[in-house]
Amino acid sequence: MSDETSFLSHARYGKDKVRIFRIVREGKWHHIVEYNVQALLEGDIETSYTEADNSVVVATDSIKNITYYIAKISPHVLVPERFALHLATHLVSKYAHIHKAFVAIEQLRWSRIPVPGEQGTAEHPHSFIRDGDEKRIVKVEVDASKGKDKIIANVTAGLSDLLVLKTTESAFSGFVRDKYTILKEVDDRILSTSIDLTYTFAPVKIPKPADAQVEEFVVPAEIAPGSVWDTAVPTNARKVTLETFATDNSASVQATLYRMARLILAQHAHVQTVSYALPNKHYIPVDMGYLGVENLVPAQAEVFMPIAAPSGLITATVSRK
Repeated sequence: MSDETSFLSHARYGKDKVRIFRIVREGKWHHIVEYNVQALLEGDIETSYTEADNSVVVATDSIKNITYYIAKISPHVLVPERFALHLATHLVSKYAHIHKAFVAIEQLRWSRIPVPGEQGTAEHPHSFIRDGDEKRIVKVEVDASKGKDKIIANVTAGLSDLLVLKTTESAFSGFVRDKYTILKEVDDRILSTSIDLTYTFAPVKIPKPADAQVEEFVVPAEIAPGSVWDTAVPTNARKVTLETFATDNSASVQATLYRMARLILAQHAHVQTVSYALPNKHYIPVDMGYLGVENLVPAQAEVFMPIAAPSGLITATVSRK
């Protein structure tokens, strides 16, 4: 095959599924995080593909080791947005031919175990419980393609696998009816979904590391509320999501989704877009008519059959004007 028939249009590589568990000790009070990390690189690496030239390759094993090392030395390791930015900034700063780094983090959910204390229930200083399957999600792109002293970062954060359910105040009616429609309109139903939420921040400038080993990472002294540096944003976004889901008298999943997204944008000035993916978790009332028992009318439906598939999937992105 001649060289004129094809060209390398894009290349990115790195290490995936780097599992990290980190303890930060403050005397007897311990903090923990557990991360699944993906770290990928872009830059002047095309000859490793086109000419079998490995001199431009930072080995994926080295990327894994760097990830562990930054997890050890970073003062920001407990905050996934900051840790991801620290790791990505180090990668683009250390290697002259690497121009972009992409770091994605899943943070597993651990909570402190409540125990009896002197003034009632207290959180245990070093004992934890795995608190469900929900994960906190962070994805960063650190771009040094315009110079190592002109680094720009784009950050997306959010959560996934947040399973919720409400037993009433959800309806679905007025939808298109044609020859394919057998679904009945309902004014009261179970609403359940596994929430995936992502929100993107406005791009931020990252200062060049000042130390010789380019291991330093500085967080701004003044933190703008609602910005990528504001550690309250993930808690607030989760709170808005749960409270809106619980209290909205839902006409549809679409309408509830839109309300949640708009509230997050309204409360966080530096968030530019909010996206949700809400798959239906269907609960179908069991027909007991053959026994003379009413279980289909919404007000009397009490026994349901959970259905895993097929399921509806409702998605949308709401953007700041």
